[in-house]
Amino acid sequence: MRREKNQYIFASDSARLQRTHRFRNAVLIILPILIATVLITNVMVSRHVRLTEVRQTVLNLPADLEEYSILHISDLHGARYGEKQKAIETALGSIRYSCVVMTGDMLGEDHDVEPLLELIALLPEETPKYYIPGDEDGDYLDSRAHSSLSVFTDWAVRLQEAGVVILDRPVKETRGKGTIWFVPEELYSVNLDALEDVYNNQLKSLNDRAASLTADEAARIRVLEYELERIGAIRESKAEFDAGDIQVVLTHTPLTEEYIQNVISWSGKEDYFSMRYAGLILAGHYNGGQWRVPFVGAVYVPELGWFPEDSEVQGMSYPRGIPQYISPGLGSDPHYDWMKGRLFNPPVITRITLTRYAK
Repeated sequence: MRREKNQYIFASDSARLQRTHRFRNAVLIILPILIATVLITNVMVSRHVRLTEVRQTVLNLPADLEEYSILHISDLHGARYGEKQKAIETALGSIRYSCVVMTGDMLGEDHDVEPLLELIALLPEETPKYYIPGDEDGDYLDSRAHSSLSVFTDWAVRLQEAGVVILDRPVKETRGKGTIWFVPEELYSVNLDALEDVYNNQLKSLNDRAASLTADEAARIRVLEYELERIGAIRESKAEFDAGDIQVVLTHTPLTEEYIQNVISWSGKEDYFSMRYAGLILAGHYNGGQWRVPFVGAVYVPELGWFPEDSEVQGMSYPRGIPQYISPGLGSDPHYDWMKGRLFNPPVITRITLTRYAK
């Protein structure tokens, strides 16, 4: 008897093959659409500047400093958001603030200051503006011979001409009976006496051969004289600190609990110029993690590893009980080789309002 082929088996194989082809075709159509949607969404998210509002309780805040507000900007990295920073202007709208703090890495590559100057032009001229350099900004003092007798680099001069204070010493503001100090973090741990000795020795060595100085050495003398003047000003400021003053610490890189504890241990309880009495720390540096996964957080931060806790990367945390706000920043660090740009990470400017009352 001749065996006939089972037509149903072949029919089933044919149907399965057709379904496989249809699935593959659907994937080939849907996947590019999905990728395009993700990219477009990311562009929209990453180009829309957000203003974040934070109310922060500060213990023993003087009544006259109630509602004192700080506009915190960080890590622009020379980015532009529209012509003349239009998106930033839109985000700021008509809000008011008591001062502006910039916690570093605001310049573009090769120290391009123009995008930052465009941002500064959006801020009220009379509002105090404080700047601390980040690790990508480089030194604000120029000890080489250059086109002027200024001790500052060209970008620092441009910022100062725009009304920005390069914060290298404590600066205070007063409202009625309330005093608030803005302090560069490194001043809490620097040994002024030892530093002064080093600068004086260098200055004496150069002055001893004043007749044969090179142009670079003459520029170095100007910087040393500036540094000695700065040490004197720091000493005078430290003597003014009072127990009731509010200290706002400015740092580019966020501070860890261990570091804060070490700095506190170097100062006595009777010394009011101390991290022990800090009311708020403002930092930046991490750009919110640069690449983020929605509902998960930062993908990778070189200093912190894979998927770090979000409190280590942005927002408010409380190392050693001191409020520390880490700005998500505005731009992206170009030195993250495989993490170019911001991914699902909107650029942020923050207004922090101080209050005596519990949240």
